[in-house]
Amino acid sequence: MTSEDKRKGQAAREGAGHRTLERLKPEEAAAVLRHLLEVHPDLSSDAEEMARSLLLGVKYEEIAAEIEDEIRALDYEALNARAGRHEWGYVEPSEAAIEILKETVEPFREDMKRHLELGLESEALEICKGLVLGCYRLSERAGGDVLGWAPDFPGEAAGYALEVWYSGTDDPKRRDPQRKKRPPLPPDFLSLVPKWIPMIERIGREKK
Repeated sequence: MTSEDKRKGQAAREGAGHRTLERLKPEEAAAVLRHLLEVHPDLSSDAEEMARSLLLGVKYEEIAAEIEDEIRALDYEALNARAGRHEWGYVEPSEAAIEILKETVEPFREDMKRHLELGLESEALEICKGLVLGCYRLSERAGGDVLGWAPDFPGEAAGYALEVWYSGTDDPKRRDPQRKKRPPLPPDFLSLVPKWIPMIERIGREKK
């Protein structure tokens, strides 16, 4: 085998390796990263810097749009799969709708908690604002098939998001009385959700 053939073979193997990495599931990719850092601990600082850079630069407008899109995309097919008669009993459409909507919004709220735990409060506030704005727009305009069965959900979801922002959790039993007080939503943002200003200010007072 010539040196050129060897180079081609190595390039082919490297290309196949890249394709394998691209096809990994998230949990598999995470396992590969953990193992890589165990073998090469000198890469930890670079990996930490890259991880933080991925978490920075969050914009509430993008989050609000994403929430709107995901909820409006929920259709009767998703609702019918939950509602109605099942072997464990009958599920009301409104109950099924609330479950689906909670599952749709939960990743955003968990992401806000994660940013707070990492000390990235500016980014966590952006996520909170995105949740509130996205829910507000859904309450003001048609929100799709599923939301039609739970019209109160946007206001409740916004309230939960504010609870997490001010308290770090939406579970009163886990609330830290020594927690750092966080600032209220800024006035320029409140102008985007005028009908909810009393609710937002009330929650802010209650959580101080």
